[in-house]
Amino acid sequence: METRRLGKSGLPVSALGLGCMGLSYGYGPATDKQDAIGLIRAAFEKGVTFFDTAEAYGPFTNEELLGEALQPFRDQVVIATKFGFQNGDSTKGQDSRPERIRQVAEEALKRLRTDRIDLFYQHRVDPAVPMEEVAGTVRELIQEGKVNHFGLSEAGVESIRKAHAVQPVTALQSEYSLWWREPEKEILPTLEELGIGFVPFSPLGKGFLTGKIDENTQFDQADFRNVVPRFSEENRKANQALVDLLGDIAKEKEASPAQIALAWLLAQQPWIVPIPGTTKLHRLDENIGAAAINLSADDISQIDTAFSQIPIQGDRYPAHLQKRVGR
Repeated sequence: METRRLGKSGLPVSALGLGCMGLSYGYGPATDKQDAIGLIRAAFEKGVTFFDTAEAYGPFTNEELLGEALQPFRDQVVIATKFGFQNGDSTKGQDSRPERIRQVAEEALKRLRTDRIDLFYQHRVDPAVPMEEVAGTVRELIQEGKVNHFGLSEAGVESIRKAHAVQPVTALQSEYSLWWREPEKEILPTLEELGIGFVPFSPLGKGFLTGKIDENTQFDQADFRNVVPRFSEENRKANQALVDLLGDIAKEKEASPAQIALAWLLAQQPWIVPIPGTTKLHRLDENIGAAAINLSADDISQIDTAFSQIPIQGDRYPAHLQKRVGR
């Protein structure tokens, strides 16, 4: 797989990373540990060198899983993890106090079985802690050799600029896909200006863009999508036109809808690195195959024109979670 570089920092990563959250958290029961380790190692063998986790995924169990899975080839991969929630629990409020950031770093190093965190994101902006303090604390961790690069997740333009002025931000991780294009308004131009890489999570619309979910799909009771307005039965039915269109384009290209959705993201900028997640080996193969699909400028134009005519229904977060993003 080709290598991309995240922003001016030049952090080299595979063009597609692996989002590991779903192996432990968010989409129903955790994957069997040995199966999960097998999938992570298979991703590496197929060229993936960029792996994403967080203390909040579990909490803690996803980092432990990655630490064990990646230990045999630790020096050949880039591991990203995150800080920013009280006691690592995303159902509680944010906590990016300097002492908490340091505690998370020390504990994550142990769980990940490593001596440094390649990319350390603030999971959500903490309104109670000045961004300058957050960035300054991560800068100190970088100076101490415990962290290599600083990242932000779901931050707004003002926070990005404040952080970058104290410690250069290597990457922003936020949602971006064919059915969530909000970052194009302000975020992407800011990242380009500052030389910051972009790591889209949920690049397949939390699974919707694969074409395998419809109005009749029943999610596990522990699945996060049960509370997402965009995944209500009514909105899934309304948004089906989007998936149908993606399927038509995929047929023309002899690809899957998921591959076209990922190829579209890869074609936006050379410093964009999507991190699709999966628990299935055949889906891993399918996603990785997207890196070999080249969409021309004309292809992109046709896709954008077609999609602009389909209004997407439903918010991407319930109201209480929407308050945490874009700060």
